[in-house]
Amino acid sequence: MQTVEANGASIPVLGMGTWTLKGQACTELVSQALKVGYRHIDTAAAYDNEEAVGEGIRASGVKREEVFLTTKVWWTDIGGGDLERSAEDSLARLGFEHVDLLLIHWPNPNVDLAESMQALNRVRAGGLARHIGVSNFPTALLAEAVRFSDAPLVANQVEYHPFLNQDRVHEACRSAGMAMVSYCPLARGGDLFSQPAVAGPAARYGKTPAQIVLRWHTQQDGVVAIPRTSNPGRLVENADIFDFSLDAGEMGAISALRQRGSRICDYDFSPVWDRG
Repeated sequence: MQTVEANGASIPVLGMGTWTLKGQACTELVSQALKVGYRHIDTAAAYDNEEAVGEGIRASGVKREEVFLTTKVWWTDIGGGDLERSAEDSLARLGFEHVDLLLIHWPNPNVDLAESMQALNRVRAGGLARHIGVSNFPTALLAEAVRFSDAPLVANQVEYHPFLNQDRVHEACRSAGMAMVSYCPLARGGDLFSQPAVAGPAARYGKTPAQIVLRWHTQQDGVVAIPRTSNPGRLVENADIFDFSLDAGEMGAISALRQRGSRICDYDFSPVWDRG
């Protein structure tokens, strides 16, 4: 699996998102994903599935050290003391001694950011997380987080797909040496897959529209995609994207889809409950 290098972290460029997956179904999907080649699994305390994710990793037979595991601390638990307890609780549910990446899931305007970053650094220094980062941080707040952190931040996880312009966030991440991790990389519904910019390359390369969009993500500098699926067959489909490349014209045409009325998504970032 190809990786993105980000401030000392090697992050597999394609991961499995687990938002909305629960129980045994989640365990089986995580296990299957690892068996077919995934090496990056994303979860969060708020997803209520960390126990199932941990069981899936163990059931896969893949060595723990070969899996890049991310979890996230919910925005209500990012104060000093609370964040550390949340990280410890996540590890207890996962059944592992550390995660590879711990993220603050959403910023919280009622908690001092410097306090949150100090707590996040303490978790890293204590060996509970190999790397740290944030999620859903706009550019101005991301700059503050970088400034307040003693250790380098390695990722900002945000919603990103061809209909949503995240150029400013992407540029800020790369300037700081960070990866931008795309959740909902295939968008939610709508007509993305029927767009000629997507359907055309799919026909030319003998790939599905989803594979074309995921390849668009992973060919961008410093971008990691974490699609979620509840369909085991789609796990194989989503991972089968590394035997072809989109040319510059194809990449540009897909990127131009953001002009279809979508906003530049440098969010106002009050927590939104139905986003990853």
